[in-house]
Amino acid sequence: AHSYSRAKVKFNVNRVDNMVIQAIFLLDTLDKDINSFAMRVREWYSWHFPELVKIVNDNYLYARVSKIIEDKSKLSEEHIPMLTEVVGDEDKAREVVEAGKASMGQDLSPIDLINVQTFAQKVMDLADYRKKLYDYLVAKMGDIAPNLAALIGDMVGARLISHAGSLTNLAKCPSSTLQILGAEKALFRALKTRGNTPKYGLIFHSSFIGRASAKNKGRIARYLANKCSIASRIDCFADGSTTAFGEKLREQVEERLDFYDKGVAPRKNVDVMRQVIENLEKKDEAMTDASEEKKEKKEKRKIEENVDNEKSEKKKKKKSKATDDSQTKKKKKKTKTEDDE
Repeated sequence: AHSYSRAKVKFNVNRVDNMVIQAIFLLDTLDKDINSFAMRVREWYSWHFPELVKIVNDNYLYARVSKIIEDKSKLSEEHIPMLTEVVGDEDKAREVVEAGKASMGQDLSPIDLINVQTFAQKVMDLADYRKKLYDYLVAKMGDIAPNLAALIGDMVGARLISHAGSLTNLAKCPSSTLQILGAEKALFRALKTRGNTPKYGLIFHSSFIGRASAKNKGRIARYLANKCSIASRIDCFADGSTTAFGEKLREQVEERLDFYDKGVAPRKNVDVMRQVIENLEKKDEAMTDASEEKKEKKEKRKIEENVDNEKSEKKKKKKSKATDDSQTKKKKKKTKTEDDE
């Protein structure tokens, strides 16, 4: 059993969904931490420069601006290019400089300023790391669940996998379970009180449900859960990884939205899936044809090279024979001349 499990884990390192689960947990934690730390930077630096909060609203930009300004009493026209680079607007940068000159904040000692700047730098580093982690998550989702990511998005797909425990568990879930993943409390509360059960859980964060009208939200949630279930099963049990199914499933959800809004009849799932399979088969055939052509070209080149080598060898042999004949003739002439003498 141990060797079997080890073999299963080692089978494909790139498709280990545990990495996605850890990454999405860490992303959520980082979001909370960055938010709370940024608020702490704002409160701390506001004692020195309270007017900056109204000018720069974004937490990350606030940390960067505070890092550039340091002591507000030293603000001058020289800081405008640097502030413009961070804020992205020269007028805002000038506003910051003017506000710094007329600021009502108290002065901070050099040690206090150093501590504020260090903390602001830490917040910036965390924000940068968060971006890198998000890119890593997107790349991992492309390896592990490309169709699910193409259908519902990387973040929502990762949350679904995380909540289910693994991609295999998610694939085993029926669409009705997938629909209310993340809304378990509301479900059991509704069952206890005999009220209305929730229409959606984590899939609510998808853009499709937000775009649907109020009366159609439940319908589109059910339909989207159905498509997510199909996508997760394809990702889990298919041999090759492709986003073709996910893209077509996304198109189907779009068509369903149009159907609810405008009454345009959507395509049948069977036809869409058949079309995807045909397209993939054509691609495979094209790939095999291309590879066969490459092989044929290589073989032709090899044959041509062999022929050229044979020709060159024959020429060399002829030359060597000619040189040998000439040498023998010279030797004969020499012997004749010697005999004559």
